[in-house]
Amino acid sequence: MRKTVNPTGQVSRNTINYVADLLQQAAELRRPIPPIRHLIGAENVDGAYGVQDELVRRRVGDGAVIVGRKIGLTSAAVQQQLGVDQPDFGFLTVDMDVSDAAMIPSHRLLQPKVEAEIAFMLKADLDGDVSDREQLVAAIDYAVAALEVVDSRISQWNLSIADTVADNASCGLFILSKHKVPLTVFEPRNAEMRMFVNDELLSQGDGRACLGDPLDALAWLARAAVRYGNPLRAGQIVLSGALGPMVPAYPGARIRAEIAPLGTILAEFSPSEIA
Repeated sequence: MRKTVNPTGQVSRNTINYVADLLQQAAELRRPIPPIRHLIGAENVDGAYGVQDELVRRRVGDGAVIVGRKIGLTSAAVQQQLGVDQPDFGFLTVDMDVSDAAMIPSHRLLQPKVEAEIAFMLKADLDGDVSDREQLVAAIDYAVAALEVVDSRISQWNLSIADTVADNASCGLFILSKHKVPLTVFEPRNAEMRMFVNDELLSQGDGRACLGDPLDALAWLARAAVRYGNPLRAGQIVLSGALGPMVPAYPGARIRAEIAPLGTILAEFSPSEIA
């Protein structure tokens, strides 16, 4: 799927396949599994991306279409919630996009939580030097408000960096607003967010909570994507990372995020975990 700097991180191909089997079965059966870090090393990021590669390769082989990337663990609040101290990334596929769903399908999820984010739509490749901020901004077509439904196949969200990276950065589903805002009219770092669960305010933050600036998070991702041999491309969506703490997403929950100046985005979770 991708030429990595070290595609195995000194982990054998058999181990990578075995860990990928465990995570794939957890997703298919909707049964979280114990942490897998003891199999690849809790801080072995390259090895974990090797597992992620294998999972993504299998999904693409089964017909999944990659539509972009998500950046995870950009917020200090989320890092604190999960006990991880560095960002990561995962792949988004078209079947994860539930923007047009009347209700978010709880039956597809194991242990969901929701983050409010800024999503960028790219109009140019980011496959070279991204140290120039003007070049970075020029590559963005527009921004929208987004909700990311993060979900872990690891029991009780008991994570190291290797656990979440291997598990495709704890990707679940995502919802994008229809209201498109060009970067000519707002600064992502100045965005302000409030998120409500059943009308109770449970999370708030701003653009600076996302690695100091969502554009800095995008630059980090662009560099990482180049380093791992699969650069960001025009037409891809990038979920740039949480603007504040995650909130629970239990069946029947109604979640509303207000991200100024991008607008309001809503998600209502189906009332039963059964399809």
